[in-house]
Amino acid sequence: MSIEQDLLAPIKAFLYVETPQAWIDKAKLVENQSALLVDHMICELKAAQTAMLLIRRYAVDKDSGDALMAWLTPYNDYVYRKQGDWKALSNSSLSKNIVAKAGTLYGQDLIDKMVLLIKEELHHFYQVVEIMQARDINFDFVGSSRYAKELLSHVTTHEPNTLIDKLICSAYIEARSCERFAKIAEHLDPILNKFYVSLLRSEARHYQDYLTLAEQIAGEDISERIGYFGELEARLIREPDTDFKFHSGCPV
Repeated sequence: MSIEQDLLAPIKAFLYVETPQAWIDKAKLVENQSALLVDHMICELKAAQTAMLLIRRYAVDKDSGDALMAWLTPYNDYVYRKQGDWKALSNSSLSKNIVAKAGTLYGQDLIDKMVLLIKEELHHFYQVVEIMQARDINFDFVGSSRYAKELLSHVTTHEPNTLIDKLICSAYIEARSCERFAKIAEHLDPILNKFYVSLLRSEARHYQDYLTLAEQIAGEDISERIGYFGELEARLIREPDTDFKFHSGCPV
């Protein structure tokens, strides 16, 4: 078994359905790859934002929260305000150590896993921007996909179940990203093929980190809740979708 197959086996077992062939057929068309790269760039930033918000909401004091916000500000400015030099993003880093606030049993573990995830997502963001620049791909505002909004709309409203649900949703989003990288890599040009294959290892670990945290915080069996979101995620992937994005459903 190859490294890629070894990494993908647990992801395929975790996801309830594979990506529809219709989505793959559309994604591999040359005329759609610019749109896919733009959305991929946004997805990497949103993944970093999600991890940052989880740390700020559940694990740190205001000073550490402000440091996390400052870390992401240049990336937000570049995407949402068209400000800043993209090359400078390669030097952006966290300005201070992030320490868990008192009284959170899982705070430091959440910080450790999420800070590493943010670093990797921002590195991937920069890599996508680098490819886009080399191909003269410009971008306008890109709205959120139906997929993520629908998943998160089913998150419960009382803690700690809210946090547990958010972690489960993030696990499915990361797992689906990884599965789709693998699905389309073989159909793309050598540069994109190498890039997407290179993402598999870190993305495979990301979904596992989210699940581990969810189980740790719950302190009990959450397989029923994982299954609930697994079925919901599968429905969103199978349903017809007029919007073509990295996490969109079956193209109409």
